[in-house]
Amino acid sequence: MEILLIRHGESEGDILQVHEGRADLLLTEHGRRQAKEMAKVVKEKFMPEVIWSSTLKRARETAEILSKETGIAVIEDEKLREFNNGVLAGLPYAEAKLRYPEPEGGRKPHEPIEEGESELEFRFRAQTVFSKILTESSGRKRIAIVSHGGMISNLLRTFLNLPVLSDTYFPTGDTGIHLLRLNGSQKVIMFMNDCGHLAKVDSEQMAAQN
Repeated sequence: MEILLIRHGESEGDILQVHEGRADLLLTEHGRRQAKEMAKVVKEKFMPEVIWSSTLKRARETAEILSKETGIAVIEDEKLREFNNGVLAGLPYAEAKLRYPEPEGGRKPHEPIEEGESELEFRFRAQTVFSKILTESSGRKRIAIVSHGGMISNLLRTFLNLPVLSDTYFPTGDTGIHLLRLNGSQKVIMFMNDCGHLAKVDSEQMAAQN
């Protein structure tokens, strides 16, 4: 089985410079163009048999664009949502720093953000939903999972059996694509964070600004 991990496109949160997490913001027009270019590449080179998606608007809209391009149905799962950052969701970075300063020495992995979840809870949620998706996708040749940067990083840690408290991070750009392969007990990373499809979108944006 092959597994596509795909991040959503540029969202309103990126423009507003706010803590996103559980803030349920839409894609920007630029983000929609990014998603359309990603969808064309996926259809041409990595056609999935099913698309799983976070229920947050920015990911769901990206998945719907992919669904429209490929004709493949979307299955939503709230467990694919981004890290639950509680009181920080939607707050501008500067305001959040003043109202909810980071504890001295940093927040411990088991300590949740107020009204949110801890890093440990986030990792366990990622492991749970990944196991569920793989079980329900048994027999599929290729599946796609559309989610968020933090969740995708935890899904990759889960795939690689990295420790729960691993300090290894996997950045993902807007509509970045990772391709994983499960061949029995063998796990293969085919490529990571491919954003080559954004070249056209970025050049069009630069031309419009000039």
